Amino acid sequence: MTALRRLQTDILILGSGGAGLFAALHAHQAAPELSITVAVKGLLGKCGCTRMVQGGYNVALAEGDSVERHFMDTIEGGKWLADQDLAWTLVTTAVERIHELENELGCFFDRNPDGSVHQKAFAGQTFDRTVHKGDLTGIEIINRLSEQVWARGIGRLEEHRAVELIKTADGSALAGVLMIDMRDGGFVFVEAKAVLLGTGGGPTMYKFHTPSGDKSCDGMAMALRAGLALRDMEMVQFHPTGLLAGTGTRMTGTVLEEGLRGAGGHLLNGDRERFMLRYDPREERATRDIVSRGIYAEMRAGRTSPNGGVYIAMAHLGVDNVRRQFKGMVERCADCGFDLAGGLVEVVPTAHYMMGGVVFRPDCTTALTGLYAAGEDTGGVHGANRLGGNGVANSTVFGGIAGDSMAAWVQRNPVPRAPDEAAIRESIARHEAPFRQPPGDLEAVREALFDCMWQDVGVLRDAASLRRAQQRLAELDAGLSQIGVADADRAFNLTWHDWINLKSLIAVSQVIAAAALAREDSRGAHFREDFPQTDDLASSSYIVVRQEPGGLSLSREPVRFTRVAPGATILQPAPAKQAVE
Repeated sequence: MTALRRLQTDILILGSGGAGLFAALHAHQAAPELSITVAVKGLLGKCGCTRMVQGGYNVALAEGDSVERHFMDTIEGGKWLADQDLAWTLVTTAVERIHELENELGCFFDRNPDGSVHQKAFAGQTFDRTVHKGDLTGIEIINRLSEQVWARGIGRLEEHRAVELIKTADGSALAGVLMIDMRDGGFVFVEAKAVLLGTGGGPTMYKFHTPSGDKSCDGMAMALRAGLALRDMEMVQFHPTGLLAGTGTRMTGTVLEEGLRGAGGHLLNGDRERFMLRYDPREERATRDIVSRGIYAEMRAGRTSPNGGVYIAMAHLGVDNVRRQFKGMVERCADCGFDLAGGLVEVVPTAHYMMGGVVFRPDCTTALTGLYAAGEDTGGVHGANRLGGNGVANSTVFGGIAGDSMAAWVQRNPVPRAPDEAAIRESIARHEAPFRQPPGDLEAVREALFDCMWQDVGVLRDAASLRRAQQRLAELDAGLSQIGVADADRAFNLTWHDWINLKSLIAVSQVIAAAALAREDSRGAHFREDFPQTDDLASSSYIVVRQEPGGLSLSREPVRFTRVAPGATILQPAPAKQAVE
C-alpha cells in the first residue's frame, strides 16, 4: 500500500469559507486548549465560494424590519419546504453574527450618511435588508476572518483535499478523514475527535456555473458514501444573471449580482424589449427561480442575444451612479469587453447554489457521531429556493454554532477513536484506480456532463429528460472508471484531481436527477413541465436520498411546521392609527 502519513488534531475543519473559518474561531474561543486544524483544497483566504460573494448578507437591523419578517420571507421564498427551526436559527443568529463581523472581526460594511449600516434591495424580499461592502462583500468577510485565524495560530493543512470520511471499525462514529496532500500526491489520515463538513456545494456539473472550478461537491459525495442522508437535492438554484462572454473564457457563468436588478436594472431579450412582466408582476425583482425561467423561456423562443442569452441594462440608472455602486462588476464586465454602466451586457441563467445537502440539526450535529456540518454542504435551511443574501448568512451563522458545538463535545469526549484500517486501504485503492488504467479524455467526460445536466436536469425538467439524464450519468460514471491518468508525477497532478472531481460531480448529479424525478410537482428552483402545479403546501414533504449497496434509496419525510403553517404568518398586524381631533 502507498505510504500513509498520520496526523492528529482535536477538531478538524474541512473547508475555509465562511462556515469553516467561523467554526475555527468559535471553537478556539470556546476551548483555546484544543488543537484545531483547518484543511482546505487551495490556500486559506484565497479559495472557496464565500470569497466570491458579491451581493451581501441578509439581516434584520433597520427600523420597520424584524427577524419575524426575515423569517417569513425565508419560509415563503423556500415555498414552505424549509426546516423552520433551522430557518429561525438563521434569521435570529444573523443579527448577532453581523455585529460580530463588524465589532470583533473588523469588517467594515457600507454606511448611510447618518452612520448606520446601509442595506440594499434584493429580489424576493419585502424589506431592504442586505448588508454589503460595495459589490465585494465576500472578499471583505473572508479577508477579516482569515486574518483572525492566522493571528490565533490555528493549524492549517493547505492544498490538502479530503477524499473519505473514515469511521471506526464498528461504524458507530467518525474517527477521522483521509486526505491527499496535493503538493506531493501522498495520502494523509487525520485522526480527529470532531470533524466539520464545510466544503461547500458548488454545482459545477452544469454548463454555466458560478463557483470556481475546484468546487466539486466533495463533501456531499463523501457524506453519501458514509451512509448519511441528503435532502432537497433536486433544488439547485440558477442565478438569473451569469455573465455570458462566449465559450473562450472561464468568466462565462460568473455571477452579476442580485443588486443590479434590486437597484432597478432591466432585462432585455434579443429584440431589446423588457420581457419579465410576461412571467411575474414583480418583473426583474421576482425571485431567482422565476427570473431564470423567464430568461430560459425567451432563449427557447429564439429571442436571444448574439451568444444565446439575454441582456441586462443599467444605463437608465445613470452611468456614474452604476460605476460607483457596482465598481467590481463594472470592471469585471469591462475585462470581457462589456460596458455594464452605459451599454448592454449578455447574461444567462447559471447554476449557483444547492439548497439540498446533508441532513443536520440546529446545533450542526449529524447522524454520524463526531461529524458536524454547516454551510452549503447542508440541506433544510432554505427549502426549495434561497433568497439572495441568505447564503453567506447561512455559512457564518451555522459555522459559528458548529465551532461552539464541537468544542463543547470534544471537552466532554476527549478520547480519540481508532479508525477502520480496512476502510482506509479500500479508499486509497479506489482513489489510485486511475493510475492502473490507460489515460483517456477527461475533457470529453466533463463536456458530456455539462450538456447532460444543463439540457436535462436544468432550469426546466420533465420525466423524459430526467430518465434520459439518469441513463447518461450511469454511462459517464462507467466510462470514467475505465479512464486512467498518467502516473509520472503525483505532485500537483491536476489530471488526477480532475478525475476525482468528476467522480464526485457525477455521484451528486445522480442524486439530483433521482430526487428531481421523484418530485412530481413544481416548487421553487425545481420546475417540472409535466407537473407545473405546486402540490398542497399543508401536506408538504421533502425527499431524502441515501446510498445503499444496491444503489440510491429515496424516501419522503413530512415538513414539520413548528412555527407557522401555510396560509398563516407570525407577523403582527400594524397597530391602527388613531384619528387626531
